[in-house]
Amino acid sequence: QVQLVESGGGLVQAGDSLRLSCAASGRTFGINRMGWFRQAPGKEREFVTAIRWSVGSTRYADSVKGRFTISGNNAKNTTFLQMNSLKPEDTAVYYCAAWMGYGVGYALVHVDYWGQGTQVTVSS
Repeated sequence: QVQLVESGGGLVQAGDSLRLSCAASGRTFGINRMGWFRQAPGKEREFVTAIRWSVGSTRYADSVKGRFTISGNNAKNTTFLQMNSLKPEDTAVYYCAAWMGYGVGYALVHVDYWGQGTQVTVSS
């Protein structure tokens, strides 16, 4: 079993920055990707970004490209989400995610482990 713990959420104003962290523990051997999803009130959970440990490649949702940056430490199974130029529409609960499988996509259904979520609120 793998446990994911997020931290770093909070209330900020539009244009501000925020950094989220996620640490994995437990049986982490086999995690090949870590990333973030978010869920706004009344909306479905959506993919934000992910990083593949083997090659360090990253993927972003169009809505956050150029503003959000994912990074991490493979050996420590930690990942960080630097969010700049935040907008009110970025308000959501942000969930850390971990994938164990190979040859599967980044969709929500392929995520193997979830964190408990951390609230990010951006005021206008």
